[in-house]
Amino acid sequence: MLTRLGGLLADAALGLPLRAVPYTVERDVAVPMPDGVTLLGDHYRPAGAGGPQPVVLIRLPYGRAGLFAHAFAAPYARRGFQVFVQSTRGTFGSGGHFRPFTTEHEDGLATLAWVRAQPWCDGRVAMTGGSYFGHTQWAVAPYADPPLVAVSPHITGARITSAFYDHGAPGLENALRWSVAIGRQEAGGLPAPLQPPGLRARVDRALRMLPLQAADTVAVGAPVPFWRDFTGHAGPGDPFWHGTDHDDADLTRFPPANMVTGWWDLFAAAQLTDHARLRAAGVPARITVGPWLHGDPGELREIVRSDVRWLRHHLQGGPAPAGAPVRLYLQQAGRWLESESWPPPGVSPVWHHLRADGGLTEQAEAGDAAPRRFTYDPADPTPTVGGPLLARPGRQADNAAVEARDDVLVFSGPPLPRDVDVVGHVRARVHVRTDLDHADLFVRLCDVDPAGVSRNVVDGVRRLDPRTVPADDVTVGPDGVLAVDVELFPTAYRFRAGHRLRVQVSGGAFPRFARNLGTGEPFASAGTGRPCRFEVFSDAAHPSRVELPVLR
Repeated sequence: MLTRLGGLLADAALGLPLRAVPYTVERDVAVPMPDGVTLLGDHYRPAGAGGPQPVVLIRLPYGRAGLFAHAFAAPYARRGFQVFVQSTRGTFGSGGHFRPFTTEHEDGLATLAWVRAQPWCDGRVAMTGGSYFGHTQWAVAPYADPPLVAVSPHITGARITSAFYDHGAPGLENALRWSVAIGRQEAGGLPAPLQPPGLRARVDRALRMLPLQAADTVAVGAPVPFWRDFTGHAGPGDPFWHGTDHDDADLTRFPPANMVTGWWDLFAAAQLTDHARLRAAGVPARITVGPWLHGDPGELREIVRSDVRWLRHHLQGGPAPAGAPVRLYLQQAGRWLESESWPPPGVSPVWHHLRADGGLTEQAEAGDAAPRRFTYDPADPTPTVGGPLLARPGRQADNAAVEARDDVLVFSGPPLPRDVDVVGHVRARVHVRTDLDHADLFVRLCDVDPAGVSRNVVDGVRRLDPRTVPADDVTVGPDGVLAVDVELFPTAYRFRAGHRLRVQVSGGAFPRFARNLGTGEPFASAGTGRPCRFEVFSDAAHPSRVELPVLR
């Protein structure tokens, strides 16, 4: 009775119809891997089912009971789907050691072959899940032969390392907080939302320590393998990660894909790129982007509701999901946009130029203008507020304290005469000269309301490193000035009439991104830093600007 009541409450929270199909669960089903390791899974099967049926396969490292069972397995079982949910290597009873992202390709394909060989499977297998168990789908879907029937790789990316190394800059805070979460998830005690007293303080202290290699021990009390991998393989092009990314995979066998993400989700940019690549390869793919942070309840509800429709169509012969393949929430407008493609048609680039007097206009400087200067000091790193973070607070925040610092340049436009809808990829080109070869360039677009409150909308970073400069996105002029193309996050956002556009330029955003110490020492062991002086140019010969995709 309690189990049935819990299921009804879970369905209500997820916005699903309160009509459930009874099912049975076989726990701790052993699945042998080719190297002799055994992984454990739970098999959900509709009660009274006769003969083989299709299977929904879920592979995740966060456990098969509690929240994850109620949110990601049982809702599908209650809708009449057969589900096999498996703990990945080294987690929650599965053998071996958990080295995130490094074994999911081999283990995933072996598990898929085992599932297809079971008498209760009719050979048709779909996969679903978000975040890490979106990654486990990318590790299998391009390579499965015969292909999977359908996938739903939500809030993830084919290039998973983009979440941890953003254009060369290590995503320090997200990486450490995730390391803390996986490092203590099987330790027992308080559940993750009820962190023990002092844990946040320990994590905050660990974020500021140098060297960073042992920050996991300070935060968790023991080494975390992922943290050691993250810090030890942060150099550009480190071959350690070659087997973890799947953005170069052949998509000819990729199954129909359903995706959900959020504008404040750290995977939004990668997910939109993946969707465009899949559509270009002829794969039927859908995507919904809402106003969510990673793991928001609204994001979870959308994932489960859309998956039920998706799986019912592909595994049970239900109707195809209605609406256009691209569905975008237009922030500050309170409405959804539908489109056949991403970016949507009808978008035109509008350039806003950084001016030497701190202005931001569609007109560039006509002649000479002195550069604006600031100094980035890793001993007092420029902080970040808001943004796409794993741990709250994220999203938008008041940027007043950051913009008051002398290591942040601010460029502000005039009040807008009409609403401006920015939908697509935001980009910047900044002409800069630094006195150190190792530096970071951080660019942020803000929305300033009539009361003068500046809130972040999108931002981007580019790590400057002699090993990666020059490049396609960084060119060196004869005067030593770098033209740096910075890819900001994509968005769908309405700047309202009377508001102003604002652009920040700085040398970092700590602790979201690791501070650049300016020395070029290895990331894990670097212990000292040097201040770096920046010159930002905006004269006629060096027109620094931000490109906004405006929906006409």
